[in-house]
Amino acid sequence: MSNQLKDINGAYATAKYIRMSPRKVRRVLDQIRGQSYRDALILLEFMPYRACDPILKALRSAVANAEHNKGIDPAGLVVSHAYADQGPSLKRFRPRAQGRAYQIRKPTCHITVAVSSSESED
Repeated sequence: MSNQLKDINGAYATAKYIRMSPRKVRRVLDQIRGQSYRDALILLEFMPYRACDPILKALRSAVANAEHNKGIDPAGLVVSHAYADQGPSLKRFRPRAQGRAYQIRKPTCHITVAVSSSESED
């Protein structure tokens, strides 16, 4: 657990080894960071990106953790931290001309979403 997440007054969830580029996930996370839980759900529901599904799953898990473990009401939660770190790349080979092999890297990422109550925000 990072030092950044130890200081928050809420809960978090991590989705690991998601098979998509962290750069493509970050463009969605930048949209929901700082939003309320309800607004983040609406945004993720209607965005046209493939990254929305695992982010939505991680967000719902973080809210369930806050509700179950800390007893916080989900209506007052805000997405305080949301980031995507790079995971290990899957390495595959594609046949090329004259018997050569061309390496293809299929990136993975780790998505972390943290929620905290809105009154604890500065």
